[in-house]
Amino acid sequence: MKPIAVRLIKWLLLLAIGVGIFLTRPWDQLPPEWNPWRPLEISHPMTPISKWKLSRISDNPELCRAVLETAPEGSLDYLPLEDYTPVEGCPLTNVVRISRSQSTYNSPFTVTCPLAVAWVMFERQKLQPLAQQQLGSPITRIEHFGSFACRNIYNRDSGRRSQHATANALDVATFRLEDGDRISVLRHWDSSSAPRKADFLRDVHDAACSYFGTVLGPDYNQPHENHFHFDGSGFGFCR
Repeated sequence: MKPIAVRLIKWLLLLAIGVGIFLTRPWDQLPPEWNPWRPLEISHPMTPISKWKLSRISDNPELCRAVLETAPEGSLDYLPLEDYTPVEGCPLTNVVRISRSQSTYNSPFTVTCPLAVAWVMFERQKLQPLAQQQLGSPITRIEHFGSFACRNIYNRDSGRRSQHATANALDVATFRLEDGDRISVLRHWDSSSAPRKADFLRDVHDAACSYFGTVLGPDYNQPHENHFHFDGSGFGFCR
């Protein structure tokens, strides 16, 4: 058989395979969290495809807010904000203000919309289930140190900007349970007198690494001894 005929047969076979794939649409059989063509939803488990979808909404406020709208009715109280500059040199874009989720907070906080999506997914899929499984009670209140701060990392006079400067970070210090008990990152991270709380905090830290680009805690350095730092930058830096 002539080489040109062999090449033609190969191209026809590839074309037939392509048509077969298109007609059978095997991707429709994938779970939504693994289907690249399905829009992200709060209920989708976090997978590599979910994280890819999360990265796609960073520059698309309308699409990001559509994801937040998939949260169960009454489970999330938030306000989309127009782009603005609260402090000179630190403009905020694609941000939302969260007042309540499954938990209440010591104060509302403003974060980038993709970070809000990651936070709500994490809270529903990991944080609350871990509290129920390990401590026997849901979390009803979360105390944080804030999200936005127009500053460089570690408040240095020079150097790169902190993720807080764009509201792309949230510092969480304490969890309060429905039964009134409190779990403090500062008090209980290495607590030998409250080992269940220590185990809970370490499991929360580890679970968060699948949802946020960067997760820092007490084992990272002294400035983080009293809180967890969650932000949307990086690709799985977890310390």
